[in-house]
Amino acid sequence: MLTLIWNKKRQHFLLFLELFVSFLVLFAVFTMLVFNYDNFRTPRGFEYQRILTVTASLRLPAGTPNDSATLLSEQLKRSLKSMSGVAEVSYVGSNSPYMMSSMSDQITYNNISAQPESYQADDDYARTVQATMVRGRWYSRFDAASGRRPVVINEALAEKFFGTGDPLGKVLPGDRQIIGVVKNMKDKGDYAEISPGIFHRTDSGFHDKFLVKLTAGAAPSAESQIYKTIMRHLPGSSTEIEKLEDKRVARNRLALIPVILMLVISGFLVLNVALGIYGVVWYSVNKRRSEIGLRKAVGATAGGITRQILGEVLVLTTLPLLLGIILAVQFPVLRLFDLPAATYMIAILLAAAFLYLLVTLCALYPGRQAAKIYPAVALHED
Repeated sequence: MLTLIWNKKRQHFLLFLELFVSFLVLFAVFTMLVFNYDNFRTPRGFEYQRILTVTASLRLPAGTPNDSATLLSEQLKRSLKSMSGVAEVSYVGSNSPYMMSSMSDQITYNNISAQPESYQADDDYARTVQATMVRGRWYSRFDAASGRRPVVINEALAEKFFGTGDPLGKVLPGDRQIIGVVKNMKDKGDYAEISPGIFHRTDSGFHDKFLVKLTAGAAPSAESQIYKTIMRHLPGSSTEIEKLEDKRVARNRLALIPVILMLVISGFLVLNVALGIYGVVWYSVNKRRSEIGLRKAVGATAGGITRQILGEVLVLTTLPLLLGIILAVQFPVLRLFDLPAATYMIAILLAAAFLYLLVTLCALYPGRQAAKIYPAVALHED
């Protein structure tokens, strides 16, 4: 069988190339799907239901004292927390959950470098999003008198810097002392990879971004009441209120765009390959009618003929598939794109299985038609 295929290598060259490229495209698609699925299965680490994200931009008069700006933010927060239907209020930075903004911080500790996401959040953030503390505690107003800047890191950063050791009390560059470790939070979307993160206590001054958590029984008018309260404290401000649930949906849709594009592209390619395989097998069967008729005349069964056709196609598929696997294996070996090796290996298996299934289905009908050839008719035609 291999000799027969090798002798027809020129005729099969384009099909070889299509199968090789198809495997690589399928490998890329399944890598993306496996990566996103693994991320989706990872626990979110916080709650987003009944939370509003608010931006209240206000240009303060020039020369406004910092104490006055701080007092303005504190008064607004107290008024919001005293409202019916409001459970918690927390001032945050521009890279709060599901926002498109991102802020990183280059940190080197014990010759280990990391670039964690750098968050600004106040004392009530953990309660607002119901974050889970793994070690230590979240910072509070009592940390304002501390000689060092209190910070909370997530599990990913703790593992990178300290492994299984205890990070509490350790001091990072910038005189930042770790007082707690929070559970990893997927705040960039359900399909986003967990990355190292560090939380800093918000400084004094005016804060224009905050989260408002509503109670379970909050009235539908709670959002409009919040807006009125903000405008009463910050007249002339530009205020925007959005549901965190809507921000999550938008972020997830954005993450799925490249996946959908790859699926569409691979779909067209797979369709062309399927048509090519079907055409090649059908043409081969018609060209070999006399051979097939002779084989049946000397005792070959219908099942044997079908298995022969399928076997030839599977062998034809295996040759370019092996070349594709050799190339795909270089990704985990060379640690390209910094993805887990298991992700690549699963993608290789899925791509190979899908390609074998595709060619089997494409060759099955021509193979069955070949098995129905009558020896007398085939030999007479010849």
